[in-house]
Amino acid sequence: MPTNRSYRDSCGMARALDVVGERWALLVVRELLLVPQRFSELRHALPNASSNLLADRLRELEHHGVIHRRKLATDSGPQVYDLTAWGRKLEPIVLALCDWGIDAPNPPEPSSLSATSVLIFLRDHARPDPAAPPYVCRLDLDGSIWTVSVDIGKVQVEYGEPPKADISLRTTPKTLGNLLANPAELDAALADGSATLVGDLQTLTWLLSGG
Repeated sequence: MPTNRSYRDSCGMARALDVVGERWALLVVRELLLVPQRFSELRHALPNASSNLLADRLRELEHHGVIHRRKLATDSGPQVYDLTAWGRKLEPIVLALCDWGIDAPNPPEPSSLSATSVLIFLRDHARPDPAAPPYVCRLDLDGSIWTVSVDIGKVQVEYGEPPKADISLRTTPKTLGNLLANPAELDAALADGSATLVGDLQTLTWLLSGG
C-alpha cells in the first residue's frame, strides 16, 4: 500500500526523501528520463518490483507532483506516466547517483538492466571524436527501438525509429551494457547471436568504445 511515512525533519534532504526515498521511487524516475512509459513498460523495465508495489510508488509520486499521467497522441491513445517539470529537476541528481554507483559492487545474479539505464550510460559516458563523421545507429533492445545519433563529439538518444540509419544493432540491454564495459567482446557476441549487426562493424566499434 502507499506509504505516508515521514522523517519529520525540516532539512531539504529529509523532505526530498519523504517524496522519493521509498524503495523503487528513484528507479521509476530514472525510467522516465528518456521517454514517457506505460505501466506495462515500467513493469518490464523493473522486473523485480511487484505490480502492487510499483502501483503504490506511482500513486505516491503522482500524489507528490513528481509524475503525472497523460494520454499519448489522442484521447483514445494509451495512458502513460511522465515526469512533471518539478520531477524533471531530479535528472541531475539521478545521473549523479548513477555515476557514483558505478564504483559500488555489482548485485548478485540474476540481475536486471533496463534499456533506459544502459542508454543513459551510453549517452553520458561516450566520448566520440568531434572530427569523426556523423552516423546514426538503429538500436533494437528487446524489441524497443531507439535512435542513437553521433555528431560533433556528442551522443543523442531518442525513442523510436530513425528516418535513416547507418548501422542497426539488435541485442539486449544487459548485453549492450557488457559490450560498453568491454568492447573487445563484440566479436564473440556477434558470433553467438547475442548481438546482431547490420552495417559497418567499425562504426559499431566506434560507438561502443566512444571513439
